[in-house]
Amino acid sequence: MFESQSEVISVLAELGVIVLLFEIGLESDLRQLKEVGYQATIVACVGVAVPFAAGTIGLMTLFHVAAIPAIFAGAALTATSIGITSKVLSELGQLKSKEGQIIVGAAVIDDVLGIIVLAVVASLAKTGEIDVVNVISLIVSATAFLIGSILLGGVFNKSFIAIVDKLKTRGNIVIPAFVFAFFMAFLGNAIHLEAILGAFAAGLVLDETDARNELDELVKPIADFLVPIFFVTVGARADLSVLNPTVPENRAGLVIAAFLIVVAIVGKLVTGWAVFGQPGINRVAIGIGMIPRGEVGLVFAGIGSASGILDKPLEVSIIIMVILTTFLAPPFLRVAFRQSAETAIELVIEPVVEPIVE
Repeated sequence: MFESQSEVISVLAELGVIVLLFEIGLESDLRQLKEVGYQATIVACVGVAVPFAAGTIGLMTLFHVAAIPAIFAGAALTATSIGITSKVLSELGQLKSKEGQIIVGAAVIDDVLGIIVLAVVASLAKTGEIDVVNVISLIVSATAFLIGSILLGGVFNKSFIAIVDKLKTRGNIVIPAFVFAFFMAFLGNAIHLEAILGAFAAGLVLDETDARNELDELVKPIADFLVPIFFVTVGARADLSVLNPTVPENRAGLVIAAFLIVVAIVGKLVTGWAVFGQPGINRVAIGIGMIPRGEVGLVFAGIGSASGILDKPLEVSIIIMVILTTFLAPPFLRVAFRQSAETAIELVIEPVVEPIVE
């Protein structure tokens, strides 16, 4: 009985992660990239390359972690949560600011690059060895799959709207949307990539449709039911006892966790200094805005755990890194924008006050 229940929960968790990536794809508004496209692209590339390289090389050289687990942990450091960052920026009234546009645009590209990296690393985990030719072919396949999906999206969007108009039943939008999402997930898996890559691509494609806003609202209740099951299974697999400092064998795991947290924060903070040609821009705010890993980071941890390539200390270290970066970023982002506003007020007031004093 327990085994059958466990199997059902595993299936629901897999459905949950597919729905989650589909929802993230829907939230990834590619149209926002037009105004700050090149700036956001540079920020995103730095935000992926620096933590990935530092995390992977650091784990292999300092802690002697095997190549594939180290690469997977490095890949988990590349993510940025669009949802969390967007909500905080919106609450601060900074979503439409130059900094806000760069952060959100970079977060979109970050997730695209991160999902490609995840698909490649997860495929490597299945073979258990690193073959340069295989890695290159996987990167090309994943990139071509995403770009091809987006380019074909314009053609599919018309077909999607036509199907929606013809269906005279409840769920006339959400049913064809999920059929498409699961088909793309199947296609991604069939070409030896990950199902989540296909679900993410489906979200990116449907983000361009006229029914996008309505679809966003209809997907939320389904995501609210299935996605928490995935998160619960990720948490249930994590053995927090491996971080008990009173056990001598666990101390190495604690040092790894601390290392990942430092790399996760510093690796994203440096992205603010990748912006050029923007005098007076709040570089600290951009760096902090890229820090939260949120649900995307947990996807990395969940797939790494399910594939069996992460040992318990490394898996728990990644989860702790995700939780800390998610909780730390919002309050620090508020402080960064508040200081920026105070500095701007001082710059305006000082030239006015000085003649009066004289």
